[in-house]
Amino acid sequence: MNRTEYWHQMIANRNVAALDDLLAENSVFHSPVVHKPQQGKAMVQRYLSAAFMVLLNDSFKYVREVQSGNHTILEFQLELNGIQVNGVDMIQWDDAGKITDFKVMVRPLKGMQQVQLEMAKMLERFAAQTS
Repeated sequence: MNRTEYWHQMIANRNVAALDDLLAENSVFHSPVVHKPQQGKAMVQRYLSAAFMVLLNDSFKYVREVQSGNHTILEFQLELNGIQVNGVDMIQWDDAGKITDFKVMVRPLKGMQQVQLEMAKMLERFAAQTS
């Protein structure tokens, strides 16, 4: 199974724990709403775990995929609190099949605002659990 197939399987199974094996130690996450990239495996895992909890509802689906070398672009769509959300996951892999860079772009503005609101709530819950 190649790395993108593994990603799809992980999403289909809602297997957040698999992120631990999939992320490189020096991975970086680029959020559509946070200006500064989040660096390091622990931080990337926290953001992607929150995204799993917020975005992977019954309406979530990938609708397009483009691969080139160590790069995968996955377009997704979902409904969040009655708002249609369209977005793109841009993933860069190292030669060992680990994610080194993960960038998310979301549209339209109303959809991005819903994602931001729900992600903030989820990240606050995670912070409260670890303190």
